[in-house]
Amino acid sequence: MREHRRTLKAVGTMVLPIVVGVDGSEPSLHAVDWAVDEAVRHGVPLRVVHASLWERYEGAALADTPDVASDAVSGHDLAESVVAGAARHAGLRAPTLEISTGVVPEDPVSALLREALHASVVVTGVRGRGPIRELLLGSVSLSLAARAPCPVVVVRGRAQNRQAAIGRIVLGVGTGSTAPATVRYAFREAAVRACEIEAVRAWRRPAHRTAPHPLPAGEPAHAEKVDAAALLDEALDGVAQEYPGVVVHRTLVEGSARHALVARSSAGDLLIIGARRPRGHLGPQLGLVGHTVLHHSDCPVTVVGGLVFPTGMT
Repeated sequence: MREHRRTLKAVGTMVLPIVVGVDGSEPSLHAVDWAVDEAVRHGVPLRVVHASLWERYEGAALADTPDVASDAVSGHDLAESVVAGAARHAGLRAPTLEISTGVVPEDPVSALLREALHASVVVTGVRGRGPIRELLLGSVSLSLAARAPCPVVVVRGRAQNRQAAIGRIVLGVGTGSTAPATVRYAFREAAVRACEIEAVRAWRRPAHRTAPHPLPAGEPAHAEKVDAAALLDEALDGVAQEYPGVVVHRTLVEGSARHALVARSSAGDLLIIGARRPRGHLGPQLGLVGHTVLHHSDCPVTVVGGLVFPTGMT
């Protein structure tokens, strides 16, 4: 693996970088922009990675890369050009940011999963290049989000959402084993961004109900809504006390969680969800909510599936 580094600093504690995967396409440069801004917010390095075996998936579509000269369409030169162009793009956005690059001779999923072992966050764009771009980069993003040991961000949506111009994080609050890490990640991110959180939990009426749920004052609510509110409070209260400056709006939605989160994503800079860990599976799974928001969110999506350390630190 070829390595290039610039602006290295001597530090007493190991700092985990934000890793961004690039393929030379415009969406991957959107991912670079987002990753640069995130690295600056948290004061951590940025690592730009290109998986050189991406060519096997895209073939002739590689020649469409706008940042690569027409005579650099063979494997090694193309890979070097892609990662160098992305690093230059990052450096122009944040001239003092510490940036390293790598060309990894693996398929993109394997390469980025390996990088994720030593990253605070892994960032990808939503699509690649050429006629099979939706299938290709979509599968990469989905595989990473389900399997990476660190949070994975898929940068998608409108420019104002990608650029954190709204001042709100949308948090999907679930009940699985990743829920505490997901909530803590959201509060930490909101504190760094000085923005508010909308914490969303969905509930459903049962198809058949034999008796009403007893409630004080005879309010016409439902047991499921009361339970959802209690679970939402339980998930948020402890962490909220650690971040008293973060404003939290608690939202209960009757119906589908995935549809509620997609609808609210248009008013968010970032949508954060947890990966599922169903019984019988060794690692996290995305589930229907994860698949839906990754395909349809109007803002970048973070999937939290593993242990989360303070951003950038071991």
